[in-house]
Amino acid sequence: MSVIRRGTLEWETDRGLQVRMALALALLVAFPFAFVVTLEWALSTIVPAVTASLTGVDPGMDVVVDRRVLVVAVVGGLLGQYAFGDRLALRSLGARPAPADEYPDLHESTRLLAHQAGLSPPDLAVVESDAPNAFTTGRSTDSATVVVTTGLLESLDPAEREAVLAHELAHVVNRDATVMTVAYLLPTLTYLVATSAYTVLRTVFRSLRFLDTDHDGGGRALAAVIVVIVTTTLVTVAVAALFWIASFLLYRLLCRYREHAADRGAAHLTGDPLALASALATTDSELADAPDRDLRTLDGGVEALYVAPLDFAQFTEEGDDGLLSTDLFPDTHPDTADRIERLQALAADVEAPA
Repeated sequence: MSVIRRGTLEWETDRGLQVRMALALALLVAFPFAFVVTLEWALSTIVPAVTASLTGVDPGMDVVVDRRVLVVAVVGGLLGQYAFGDRLALRSLGARPAPADEYPDLHESTRLLAHQAGLSPPDLAVVESDAPNAFTTGRSTDSATVVVTTGLLESLDPAEREAVLAHELAHVVNRDATVMTVAYLLPTLTYLVATSAYTVLRTVFRSLRFLDTDHDGGGRALAAVIVVIVTTTLVTVAVAALFWIASFLLYRLLCRYREHAADRGAAHLTGDPLALASALATTDSELADAPDRDLRTLDGGVEALYVAPLDFAQFTEEGDDGLLSTDLFPDTHPDTADRIERLQALAADVEAPA
Protein backbone atom coordinates (compact mmCIF):
# COMPACT_ATOMS: atom_id res chain seq x y z
CA MET A 1 0.00 0.00 0.00
CA SER A 2 1.45 3.37 -1.01
CA VAL A 3 1.87 6.23 1.41
CA ILE A 4 1.17 9.82 0.37
CA ARG A 5 3.52 12.34 1.94
CA ARG A 6 3.34 16.07 1.41
CA GLY A 7 6.11 17.56 -0.71
CA THR A 8 7.49 14.24 -2.02
CA LEU A 9 5.47 14.09 -5.22
CA GLU A 10 6.99 12.32 -8.18
CA TRP A 11 4.48 12.86 -10.95
CA GLU A 12 4.14 9.78 -13.13
CA THR A 13 2.95 10.09 -16.72
CA ASP A 14 -0.69 9.07 -16.92
CA ARG A 15 -0.93 7.15 -20.20
CA GLY A 16 -4.69 6.86 -19.98
CA LEU A 17 -5.04 10.63 -19.75
CA GLN A 18 -2.61 11.16 -22.62
CA VAL A 19 -4.57 8.82 -24.90
CA ARG A 20 -7.83 10.58 -24.05
CA MET A 21 -6.31 13.99 -24.74
CA ALA A 22 -4.98 12.84 -28.14
CA LEU A 23 -8.35 11.38 -29.10
CA ALA A 24 -10.17 14.49 -27.93
CA LEU A 25 -7.94 16.72 -30.06
CA ALA A 26 -8.50 14.49 -33.12
CA LEU A 27 -12.27 14.68 -32.65
CA LEU A 28 -12.03 18.42 -32.08
CA VAL A 29 -10.66 18.78 -35.60
CA ALA A 30 -13.15 16.32 -37.15
CA PHE A 31 -16.34 17.60 -35.49
CA PRO A 32 -16.56 21.02 -37.21
CA PHE A 33 -16.39 19.38 -40.65
CA ALA A 34 -19.00 16.81 -39.65
CA PHE A 35 -21.23 19.54 -38.23
CA VAL A 36 -21.12 21.65 -41.41
CA VAL A 37 -21.69 18.67 -43.73
CA THR A 38 -24.63 17.46 -41.64
CA LEU A 39 -26.19 20.92 -41.50
CA GLU A 40 -25.73 21.35 -45.27
CA TRP A 41 -27.56 18.11 -45.95
CA ALA A 42 -30.34 18.82 -43.48
CA LEU A 43 -31.04 22.34 -44.76
CA SER A 44 -30.86 21.30 -48.42
CA THR A 45 -33.07 18.24 -47.97
CA ILE A 46 -35.46 18.61 -45.05
CA VAL A 47 -36.38 22.28 -45.37
CA PRO A 48 -37.45 22.16 -49.07
CA ALA A 49 -39.36 18.91 -48.51
CA VAL A 50 -41.31 20.26 -45.54
CA THR A 51 -42.01 23.60 -47.25
CA ALA A 52 -43.26 21.95 -50.44
CA SER A 53 -45.42 19.54 -48.47
CA LEU A 54 -47.10 22.23 -46.36
CA THR A 55 -47.39 25.11 -48.84
CA GLY A 56 -46.86 23.65 -52.31
CA VAL A 57 -43.95 26.06 -52.85
CA ASP A 58 -40.47 24.68 -53.57
CA PRO A 59 -37.90 27.12 -52.11
CA GLY A 60 -35.11 25.43 -54.07
CA MET A 61 -32.58 25.57 -51.22
CA ASP A 62 -29.12 24.14 -51.85
CA VAL A 63 -26.82 25.03 -48.96
CA VAL A 64 -23.11 24.44 -49.67
CA VAL A 65 -20.09 25.78 -47.81
CA ASP A 66 -16.85 26.11 -49.78
CA ARG A 67 -14.49 23.48 -48.39
CA ARG A 68 -11.46 25.76 -48.65
CA VAL A 69 -13.25 28.36 -46.59
CA LEU A 70 -14.24 25.66 -44.11
CA VAL A 71 -10.65 24.43 -43.71
CA VAL A 72 -9.37 27.96 -43.19
CA ALA A 73 -12.16 28.64 -40.68
CA VAL A 74 -11.52 25.47 -38.67
CA VAL A 75 -7.73 25.84 -38.60
CA GLY A 76 -7.99 29.55 -37.86
CA GLY A 77 -10.54 28.92 -35.14
CA LEU A 78 -8.37 26.32 -33.39
CA LEU A 79 -5.25 28.47 -33.61
CA GLY A 80 -7.21 31.48 -32.38
CA GLN A 81 -8.63 29.44 -29.52
CA TYR A 82 -5.17 28.25 -28.56
CA ALA A 83 -3.81 31.80 -28.65
CA PHE A 84 -6.74 33.62 -27.05
CA GLY A 85 -8.93 30.94 -25.45
CA ASP A 86 -7.70 31.58 -21.94
CA ARG A 87 -8.34 35.32 -22.23
CA LEU A 88 -11.78 34.71 -23.77
CA ALA A 89 -12.68 32.39 -20.89
CA LEU A 90 -11.60 34.96 -18.31
CA ARG A 91 -13.43 37.77 -20.10
CA SER A 92 -16.63 35.75 -20.51
CA LEU A 93 -16.84 35.40 -16.72
CA GLY A 94 -15.71 38.90 -15.84
CA ALA A 95 -12.68 37.51 -14.02
CA ARG A 96 -10.31 40.12 -12.63
CA PRO A 97 -6.69 39.73 -11.50
CA ALA A 98 -6.24 38.84 -7.84
CA PRO A 99 -3.47 41.15 -6.54
CA ALA A 100 -1.16 39.78 -3.87
CA ASP A 101 -1.85 42.64 -1.47
CA GLU A 102 -5.59 41.90 -1.59
CA TYR A 103 -5.29 38.09 -1.48
CA PRO A 104 -1.99 37.35 0.30
CA ASP A 105 -3.00 33.91 1.61
CA LEU A 106 -4.21 32.83 -1.83
CA HIS A 107 -0.91 33.83 -3.41
CA GLU A 108 1.20 32.23 -0.70
CA SER A 109 -0.63 28.90 -0.88
CA THR A 110 -0.43 28.86 -4.65
CA ARG A 111 3.27 29.71 -4.65
CA LEU A 112 4.13 26.90 -2.22
CA LEU A 113 2.03 24.34 -4.06
CA ALA A 114 3.47 25.36 -7.43
CA HIS A 115 6.98 24.94 -6.04
CA GLN A 116 6.13 21.44 -4.83
CA ALA A 117 4.72 20.56 -8.25
CA GLY A 118 7.74 21.97 -10.08
CA LEU A 119 5.73 24.74 -11.74
CA SER A 120 6.07 28.46 -12.14
CA PRO A 121 3.42 30.13 -9.97
CA PRO A 122 0.34 30.65 -12.15
CA ASP A 123 -1.55 33.90 -12.46
CA LEU A 124 -4.53 34.22 -10.13
CA ALA A 125 -7.93 35.69 -10.97
CA VAL A 126 -11.18 36.15 -9.08
CA VAL A 127 -14.80 36.02 -10.24
CA GLU A 128 -17.37 37.89 -8.16
CA SER A 129 -19.91 35.14 -7.48
CA ASP A 130 -21.46 33.64 -4.36
CA ALA A 131 -21.36 30.19 -5.99
CA PRO A 132 -18.14 28.44 -4.88
CA ASN A 133 -16.02 27.11 -7.74
CA ALA A 134 -12.63 27.26 -9.43
CA PHE A 135 -11.00 26.36 -12.74
CA THR A 136 -7.70 26.63 -14.59
CA THR A 137 -7.02 27.80 -18.13
CA GLY A 138 -3.90 28.50 -20.14
CA ARG A 139 -1.82 27.64 -23.21
CA SER A 140 1.00 25.91 -21.35
CA THR A 141 2.39 25.07 -17.93
CA ASP A 142 4.11 28.47 -17.90
CA SER A 143 1.06 30.55 -18.84
CA ALA A 144 -1.69 29.12 -16.67
CA THR A 145 -4.29 31.11 -14.76
CA VAL A 146 -6.13 29.71 -11.75
CA VAL A 147 -9.55 31.30 -11.28
CA VAL A 148 -11.52 31.17 -8.05
CA THR A 149 -14.85 32.67 -7.12
CA THR A 150 -15.34 34.90 -4.11
CA GLY A 151 -17.87 32.34 -2.92
CA LEU A 152 -15.19 29.66 -2.83
CA LEU A 153 -12.85 31.87 -0.81
CA GLU A 154 -15.63 32.58 1.67
CA SER A 155 -17.10 29.07 1.92
CA LEU A 156 -13.99 26.94 2.40
CA ASP A 157 -11.53 26.82 5.27
CA PRO A 158 -7.78 27.24 4.56
CA ALA A 159 -7.09 23.51 4.21
CA GLU A 160 -10.02 23.08 1.81
CA ARG A 161 -8.97 26.09 -0.28
CA GLU A 162 -5.42 24.75 -0.46
CA ALA A 163 -6.76 21.38 -1.63
CA VAL A 164 -8.76 23.03 -4.43
CA LEU A 165 -5.72 25.04 -5.51
CA ALA A 166 -3.68 21.82 -5.55
CA HIS A 167 -6.37 20.21 -7.70
CA GLU A 168 -6.15 23.06 -10.21
CA LEU A 169 -2.35 22.92 -10.29
CA ALA A 170 -2.58 19.18 -10.96
CA HIS A 171 -4.48 20.03 -14.15
CA VAL A 172 -1.54 22.22 -15.17
CA VAL A 173 1.01 19.49 -14.48
CA ASN A 174 -1.06 16.95 -16.41
CA ARG A 175 -1.38 19.49 -19.29
CA ASP A 176 -5.08 18.72 -19.65
CA ALA A 177 -5.82 22.35 -18.76
CA THR A 178 -4.21 23.33 -22.08
CA VAL A 179 -6.24 20.77 -24.04
CA MET A 180 -9.48 21.81 -22.34
CA THR A 181 -8.76 25.47 -23.04
CA VAL A 182 -8.82 24.63 -26.76
CA ALA A 183 -11.48 21.93 -26.58
CA TYR A 184 -14.18 24.09 -25.01
CA LEU A 185 -14.43 26.06 -28.28
CA LEU A 186 -16.56 23.43 -30.02
CA PRO A 187 -19.35 22.99 -27.43
CA THR A 188 -19.37 26.75 -26.95
CA LEU A 189 -19.93 27.37 -30.67
CA THR A 190 -22.58 24.67 -31.04
CA TYR A 191 -24.28 26.01 -27.91
CA LEU A 192 -24.31 29.53 -29.36
CA VAL A 193 -25.67 28.26 -32.68
CA ALA A 194 -28.42 26.33 -30.95
CA THR A 195 -29.42 29.13 -28.58
CA SER A 196 -29.36 31.71 -31.38
CA ALA A 197 -31.58 29.53 -33.54
CA TYR A 198 -33.89 28.95 -30.59
CA THR A 199 -34.15 32.70 -30.01
CA VAL A 200 -35.08 33.20 -33.68
CA LEU A 201 -37.71 30.48 -33.37
CA ARG A 202 -39.27 32.07 -30.30
CA THR A 203 -39.31 35.45 -32.03
CA VAL A 204 -41.01 34.02 -35.10
CA PHE A 205 -43.74 32.31 -33.08
CA ARG A 206 -44.35 35.43 -31.01
CA SER A 207 -44.55 37.53 -34.17
CA LEU A 208 -47.09 35.28 -35.89
CA ARG A 209 -49.93 36.54 -33.73
CA PHE A 210 -49.39 40.06 -35.04
CA LEU A 211 -49.63 39.03 -38.71
CA ASP A 212 -52.80 39.75 -40.62
CA THR A 213 -52.97 36.77 -42.98
CA ASP A 214 -55.16 37.69 -45.95
CA HIS A 215 -56.16 34.95 -48.37
CA ASP A 216 -54.75 36.70 -51.40
CA GLY A 217 -51.97 35.71 -53.76
CA GLY A 218 -49.34 36.84 -51.28
CA GLY A 219 -50.66 34.64 -48.51
CA ARG A 220 -49.16 31.49 -49.98
CA ALA A 221 -45.76 33.11 -50.43
CA LEU A 222 -45.85 34.48 -46.89
CA ALA A 223 -46.75 31.04 -45.56
CA ALA A 224 -43.83 29.54 -47.49
CA VAL A 225 -41.43 32.10 -46.01
CA ILE A 226 -42.67 31.38 -42.50
CA VAL A 227 -42.37 27.63 -43.01
CA VAL A 228 -38.83 28.02 -44.38
CA ILE A 229 -37.78 30.17 -41.40
CA VAL A 230 -39.37 27.90 -38.80
CA THR A 231 -38.13 24.66 -40.40
CA THR A 232 -34.64 26.05 -40.93
CA THR A 233 -34.50 27.15 -37.32
CA LEU A 234 -35.77 23.80 -36.02
CA VAL A 235 -33.29 21.89 -38.16
CA THR A 236 -30.44 24.13 -37.02
CA VAL A 237 -31.40 23.71 -33.37
CA ALA A 238 -31.65 19.94 -33.79
CA VAL A 239 -28.31 19.57 -35.56
CA ALA A 240 -26.53 21.99 -33.22
CA ALA A 241 -27.99 20.24 -30.17
CA LEU A 242 -26.90 16.88 -31.58
CA PHE A 243 -23.34 18.11 -31.99
CA TRP A 244 -23.48 19.85 -28.64
CA ILE A 245 -24.21 16.46 -27.09
CA ALA A 246 -21.39 14.97 -29.16
CA SER A 247 -19.10 17.76 -27.97
CA PHE A 248 -19.87 16.93 -24.37
CA LEU A 249 -19.22 13.28 -25.13
CA LEU A 250 -15.82 14.47 -26.31
CA TYR A 251 -15.46 16.24 -22.99
CA ARG A 252 -16.37 13.02 -21.21
CA LEU A 253 -13.35 11.37 -22.81
CA LEU A 254 -11.35 13.76 -20.66
CA CYS A 255 -13.50 15.14 -17.86
CA ARG A 256 -14.16 12.10 -15.71
CA TYR A 257 -10.64 10.81 -16.05
CA ARG A 258 -8.93 14.18 -15.76
CA GLU A 259 -10.88 15.13 -12.63
CA HIS A 260 -9.94 11.88 -10.93
CA ALA A 261 -6.32 12.38 -12.02
CA ALA A 262 -6.30 15.94 -10.63
CA ASP A 263 -7.90 14.71 -7.39
CA ARG A 264 -5.06 12.21 -7.00
CA GLY A 265 -2.51 14.91 -7.77
CA ALA A 266 -4.05 17.24 -5.18
CA ALA A 267 -3.93 14.48 -2.57
CA HIS A 268 -0.22 13.99 -3.26
CA LEU A 269 0.54 17.71 -3.20
CA THR A 270 -1.23 18.42 0.09
CA GLY A 271 -0.94 15.03 1.76
CA ASP A 272 -4.56 15.57 2.87
CA PRO A 273 -7.11 13.86 0.59
CA LEU A 274 -9.90 14.48 3.09
CA ALA A 275 -9.48 18.24 2.74
CA LEU A 276 -10.35 18.02 -0.96
CA ALA A 277 -13.18 15.59 -0.18
CA SER A 278 -14.60 18.11 2.28
CA ALA A 279 -14.18 20.95 -0.23
CA LEU A 280 -16.02 18.97 -2.92
CA ALA A 281 -18.86 18.16 -0.54
CA THR A 282 -19.23 21.83 0.42
CA THR A 283 -19.13 23.19 -3.13
CA ASP A 284 -21.50 20.52 -4.40
CA SER A 285 -24.01 21.28 -1.67
CA GLU A 286 -23.91 25.05 -2.14
CA LEU A 287 -24.05 24.85 -5.94
CA ALA A 288 -27.10 22.60 -5.71
CA ASP A 289 -28.90 25.30 -3.69
CA ALA A 290 -27.77 28.21 -5.87
CA PRO A 291 -30.39 29.82 -8.15
CA ASP A 292 -30.01 29.11 -11.88
CA ARG A 293 -29.37 32.79 -12.60
CA ASP A 294 -26.33 32.71 -10.30
CA LEU A 295 -24.97 29.59 -11.98
CA ARG A 296 -25.42 31.12 -15.44
CA THR A 297 -23.04 33.90 -14.46
CA LEU A 298 -20.38 31.19 -14.05
CA ASP A 299 -21.16 29.40 -17.30
CA GLY A 300 -19.55 31.35 -20.12
CA GLY A 301 -19.14 28.10 -22.04
CA VAL A 302 -16.49 26.83 -19.61
CA GLU A 303 -18.68 24.74 -17.32
CA ALA A 304 -16.61 21.60 -17.99
CA LEU A 305 -13.47 23.30 -16.64
CA TYR A 306 -14.72 23.81 -13.09
CA VAL A 307 -13.63 21.74 -10.10
CA ALA A 308 -17.31 21.21 -9.26
CA PRO A 309 -20.04 20.76 -11.90
CA LEU A 310 -22.67 23.37 -12.65
CA ASP A 311 -26.16 21.91 -12.84
CA PHE A 312 -28.87 24.14 -14.27
CA ALA A 313 -31.41 24.10 -17.08
CA GLN A 314 -30.18 25.07 -20.53
CA PHE A 315 -32.17 26.94 -23.23
CA THR A 316 -34.36 28.62 -20.62
CA GLU A 317 -35.53 32.03 -19.65
CA GLU A 318 -37.02 33.17 -16.37
CA GLY A 319 -40.24 31.26 -15.84
CA ASP A 320 -39.70 29.13 -18.95
CA ASP A 321 -39.47 25.34 -18.98
CA GLY A 322 -37.00 25.44 -21.86
CA LEU A 323 -36.71 23.73 -25.21
CA LEU A 324 -34.63 20.73 -24.25
CA SER A 325 -34.43 18.61 -21.12
CA THR A 326 -31.09 18.54 -19.33
CA ASP A 327 -31.52 14.76 -19.14
CA LEU A 328 -30.50 14.66 -22.81
CA PHE A 329 -27.02 15.94 -22.06
CA PRO A 330 -24.20 13.91 -20.52
CA ASP A 331 -22.57 15.07 -17.31
CA THR A 332 -19.39 17.10 -17.63
CA HIS A 333 -17.98 15.77 -14.35
CA PRO A 334 -17.73 12.46 -12.53
CA ASP A 335 -20.16 11.96 -9.68
CA THR A 336 -19.05 13.95 -6.64
CA ALA A 337 -19.87 11.08 -4.28
CA ASP A 338 -17.58 8.80 -6.29
CA ARG A 339 -14.77 11.36 -6.16
CA ILE A 340 -15.18 11.67 -2.40
CA GLU A 341 -15.08 7.89 -1.97
CA ARG A 342 -11.84 7.69 -3.95
CA LEU A 343 -10.31 10.45 -1.87
CA GLN A 344 -11.34 8.67 1.31
CA ALA A 345 -9.59 5.56 0.00
CA LEU A 346 -6.45 7.66 -0.59
CA ALA A 347 -6.78 8.97 2.97
CA ALA A 348 -6.56 5.39 4.19
CA ASP A 349 -3.23 5.16 2.33
CA VAL A 350 -2.02 8.32 4.04
CA GLU A 351 -2.78 6.78 7.45
CA ALA A 352 -1.14 3.47 6.61
CA PRO A 353 2.27 2.81 8.19
CA ALA A 354 5.24 3.43 5.92
